[in-house]
Amino acid sequence: MNLFSDIRALVLHCLDRLADAGTLPAGLSLEAVTVEPPRDPAHGDMATNAAMVLAKPAGLRPREIADALAAELLADARIASAEVAGPGFLNLRLAAPVWHTVVATTLAQGGDFGRATLGQGVRVNIEFVSANPTGPMHVGHARGAVVGDALANLLAYAGYDVTREYYINDGGAQVDVLARSAYERYREAHGLSPEIAAGLYPGEYLIAVGEALKSEFGDRFLDQPESVWLETGRDFATDRMMAMIRADLAALGVTMDVYASEKALYGTGEIEAAIARLRAQGLIYEGVLEPPKGKTPEDWEPREQVLFRSTAHGDDVDRPIKKSDGSWTYFAPDIAYHYNKISRDFDMLIDIFGADHGGYVKRMKAAVSALSNARVPLEVKLIQLVKLYKNGEPFKMSKRAGTFVTLRDVVEMVGADVTRFVMLTRKNDATLDFDFDRVLEQSKDNPVFYVQYANARVHSVLRKAGEAGIDVSDTALAGADLALVEHEAELALIRKLAEWPRIVELAARTQEPHRVAVYLSELAAEFHGLWNRVNDLPALRFVQEGDPATTKAKIALARATGVVIRAGLGILGVTPVEEMR
Repeated sequence: MNLFSDIRALVLHCLDRLADAGTLPAGLSLEAVTVEPPRDPAHGDMATNAAMVLAKPAGLRPREIADALAAELLADARIASAEVAGPGFLNLRLAAPVWHTVVATTLAQGGDFGRATLGQGVRVNIEFVSANPTGPMHVGHARGAVVGDALANLLAYAGYDVTREYYINDGGAQVDVLARSAYERYREAHGLSPEIAAGLYPGEYLIAVGEALKSEFGDRFLDQPESVWLETGRDFATDRMMAMIRADLAALGVTMDVYASEKALYGTGEIEAAIARLRAQGLIYEGVLEPPKGKTPEDWEPREQVLFRSTAHGDDVDRPIKKSDGSWTYFAPDIAYHYNKISRDFDMLIDIFGADHGGYVKRMKAAVSALSNARVPLEVKLIQLVKLYKNGEPFKMSKRAGTFVTLRDVVEMVGADVTRFVMLTRKNDATLDFDFDRVLEQSKDNPVFYVQYANARVHSVLRKAGEAGIDVSDTALAGADLALVEHEAELALIRKLAEWPRIVELAARTQEPHRVAVYLSELAAEFHGLWNRVNDLPALRFVQEGDPATTKAKIALARATGVVIRAGLGILGVTPVEEMR
C-alpha cells in the first residue's frame, strides 16, 4: 500500500475525466504530475502540482485547472477537502477512514509494509569499500561500507536483485610495498631492527604479519635478496590483510557476496579481451594528448601513447591505457574488471568511491557505456570525508594504524549500530561530523538514541498491555476499531507512517539511503511527541483502564509504529533495541 501512489492515481483518473469532458485538451502528458506531502502540514495532508505543470501545455490558467480538478476529486469518498492555494497548487485532506486503513494495513503486512516492486528483479552490482589490502580500514572506508551496504539493503527491499562486491586491488605496486614492509616486521620477529624506510607502511598492524611469516617460513628468507621472497611475501601479506579487512567489515555488520581480484585479471587475457572489444569499435588508437591543465608545452613532453577514445562516450579527454614501457596503466585492469561485471549480465552497476576519485568518474562511465553498447548504466557515488571529534577537539591518530583512526577503533568505541546510523544521517556527498561524545549521549539531539528509544517505548507499551491481558498479536490488533484513534497527535503519527512506502521508493530511485535515516528520525519525533502529551491529556494514554476497545486501537497504532521503525532500521543495518536502561 502506497497511499501517495493511490491518490496520484486518483488525480490522474480525474484529469482523464476532465479531458474526456473537454475541460482539458486530450493527449496531455501527465508524467510531471506529483502528489507529495505539503511543506507545511497545516496546509493539508497532500498536495498536487497538477494545475501548475499542465497550465502551459493546456493553454489555461492554473487556477482554472485546479478548480475543475478539485470538483472531480471531491466526488471520491477518500477526499475530505480540496483547496486551491497560491497560483494553483491543490491541497488535499483525506477522510479519517483512509488513515485508519494505514494502521490496519501495516499490521497485516508486517515487515512487508513499504516493500516495493520498483526494481522488478533488475540485477544490480554494487561495488563498495574496495580498500587497498595494505592495512586496516580507516573511518572513511567505514562510511563507504555503511553507505554501500545500506544501499544494497534498500534496493533489495525495493525489489532489485542485488550483489555486493569488493574489488581487491592486489595487482599494483602498492602490494610490493606491503611485502617489503611485512619483510621488515619479519626481520623484527627474528630479533633484528626493522628498517622502515620512507615509503613503507609503518603501522604496528604489520608486526603480527611478520610474526606469522616467521611461524610459516622460519628463517628461510633472512638475508635473502628481494627476488627470493617478494612474491611469497606479497601473497602472504595480502591474504593476512584481507582477513583483517573481512573481520573489520564483519564487525560493522557488512558481508560481501563477491571478492574480485585485480591480480586475477593479469595473464588471463581478460584485459586484452576488454581492450579488443573497444578496439573493434574504433575506440583504441595511438596518439598524443594535449598538455594537462596547468602545464605548458615548455614543461611538458608530448609522447605517443595507446589511448581510449573516451570522449566518444562523454569524457572530457581521451585516456591512456598503456604506459611508455608497454605495461598497462591502472585504468586498463579497471576497464577489464567492469567488462567482467557486464559479462555477468548485470543490468546496472553502482560504484562507491572515495571523494578523491572524483576525476575517475567520467572515464569509467565512458568505458562501461562503450563496453555495453550503452545498455548497462553505471552510477558512481562519491563518499565525502568524515571529521572525527572527541571532547570538543579533532580526533585524528591511531597508533596501531600509524596515521589514521581505523574502522575498528570507531566500532569498538561506540558500537556497530551507532556507527552505521550516524554514517547515514547525511547524504554521501556531504562531509560528515562524527562526534564521539554526542553519538553516545541519551538525548533527542542524538538521532540514534532517539529512534532506538522510540522502538523501546513501543515495546514497553506492548509489554504493559500484555500484562493487562490484552492480546497484542498483530492479527488481533489489525481487527481493532481504529475509528477510536482520532486525536490530531495520533493522526499526525499515522500520516507519518503513511509516508513510509513513498520514502522507500524515493530513496531507491535516488539511491540515497540517508533518506531512510532522516525519515526514522521524523517518525520517532512524532511518536515521542504523542507520548509526551500523555501527562496533559490522559485520553492519549495507550492503555485506557476499563476501555479495552480504545486500548486495543491505540496499541495497534503503537505497534504499527514499531513495525515501520524495525523495517527502516533493517535497511540501515541497525539492530532494533527493545529495552533501554
